[in-house]
Amino acid sequence: MSLNNNIKLGQHWLKNRDILNEIAALAGDGKLCVEIGPGLGFLTSSLLRRFKNVIAVEYDDRLALNLPKSFPGTGLEVVHGDFLEYDFAGVDAPYAIAGNIPYYITSPIIEKVLSLEVLPERVVLLIQKEVAERILSDKETVLSLFVKNRARVSAGPVVKAAEFTPPPKVDSQVIVMEPHAPEVSDEVFDLIRKGFLAPRKKLVHNLSGLKPRDDLMRILESVGVSPDVRPGDLHLEDWAKLYQKIYS
Repeated sequence: MSLNNNIKLGQHWLKNRDILNEIAALAGDGKLCVEIGPGLGFLTSSLLRRFKNVIAVEYDDRLALNLPKSFPGTGLEVVHGDFLEYDFAGVDAPYAIAGNIPYYITSPIIEKVLSLEVLPERVVLLIQKEVAERILSDKETVLSLFVKNRARVSAGPVVKAAEFTPPPKVDSQVIVMEPHAPEVSDEVFDLIRKGFLAPRKKLVHNLSGLKPRDDLMRILESVGVSPDVRPGDLHLEDWAKLYQKIYS
């Protein structure tokens, strides 16, 4: 596969062994790790030092065919397919998930791994730094609220673009997620999605179809929220209170 094709697929190879080992260490150690998009196997090598078995899900057919040849006699299983379609039914706990993931499918991957029926103990992803910062920020987005609703999330190391081949246009950062049961219900999260239909507008405007404007303003004040608030200013507990007031 050519570098041009790699770029189209969002593939940028990280070769710095110290960083790769740090990512693997953040994933932990144990029986099993599922790796997203192993590519040429640089992270795979570090994971195999810490986990007895690694299931590597690779979309590219040539990479999937060649990867096992690099790790003969190990606990590596390579699955040729799209990670977003990978069936975790045969994956038993405890396990971890790790990967250097393409920027353009970051949100779908995070949504998948945090919605699994049998949750991993830990998820360690190398993603675009700007996206990592938005997830970790107090200024919320739908994605950050989704993550915080379903996982304890923390920041890992920042990885400069120059560490990759070919180098992407932006820096990357590791995030570590420890999944748990959702803190708020799907119904509350439906309200969150409605509230973010126009993120830059006031929340009263976005929720205007649910209640008259004056009623919404009174509800916001009753839960200690300014009537001028925008959706990014509210945290999970605020949305839960709003849901109770709006639908009670």
